[in-house]
Amino acid sequence: MDINLGAPYEVVIKSIIEKGYAGNRTEVIRQAIMAYKRIIEEEELMLVHRGVMAEMNELEAGKAKTHSFEEIKKILEPES
Repeated sequence: MDINLGAPYEVVIKSIIEKGYAGNRTEVIRQAIMAYKRIIEEEELMLVHRGVMAEMNELEAGKAKTHSFEEIKKILEPES
């Protein structure tokens, strides 16, 4: 695969290789893709955490109704 990234990116890639962080262009691009993947995963985790904290705040403020395990069990168990 031949990719033309443009002069500014080629300068950065060359610098990364010269500093010894990667051995060649392909390695630089692979590392960049994996770093981007980690950033996305961290952002997704942060959003989930925010959602959980918002729900916890609602519960603590008494704005959400809670049910005991026994109540839920009665609702879900089929009648015999």
